[in-house]
Amino acid sequence: MAITFQAENIDFPKIKKRTTTKWIKSIADKYGKQIGDICYLFCTDEKILEVNKQFLNHDFYTDIITFDYSEKNKIAGDIFISLDTVLSNSQKYQTPYDEELHRVIIHGILHLCGLKDKSEDEIKEMRKAEEEALSMLDF
Repeated sequence: MAITFQAENIDFPKIKKRTTTKWIKSIADKYGKQIGDICYLFCTDEKILEVNKQFLNHDFYTDIITFDYSEKNKIAGDIFISLDTVLSNSQKYQTPYDEELHRVIIHGILHLCGLKDKSEDEIKEMRKAEEEALSMLDF
C-alpha cells in the first residue's frame, strides 16, 4: 500500500513527498481509515478537462477529480489535480500557492474518508476539515 505522486506534461510541484505522505496518513488516521493505494496525478487544465468529459460527462475545468476505490476502512483512489487551476485559484482567493495546493491534496483524501461537498452544510464541513488538516502541516 502506497501513496504515489506523478506529473503528466507539467512540472512536478515543489512538495515534500515524505512530509506530505505522513500528513495524509495522519489525516486518514483521524477519520479511522487506513491507507491503501493512492495515486496523485498532477496535470494541466486540458488533461483534467479530458478526464472530466471522459469519465464524468462534465464539460468544465476543475481543480481536482477523485476516483474512489476504497473498501471498508482502507482508502484508495486516483486523484487528478490540475496545477493550472490550483494556481488560478490561489490568485483568485489570494492564498499562497503552496497552501492552495495542499488544500486540494487533502481535499481528495477527505473525499476518500467519506466527506462530501454537494450541499451547503457539506461544503462548510469540508472547508472546516481542510482548515484543520492544513493547520497540522508545516509548509
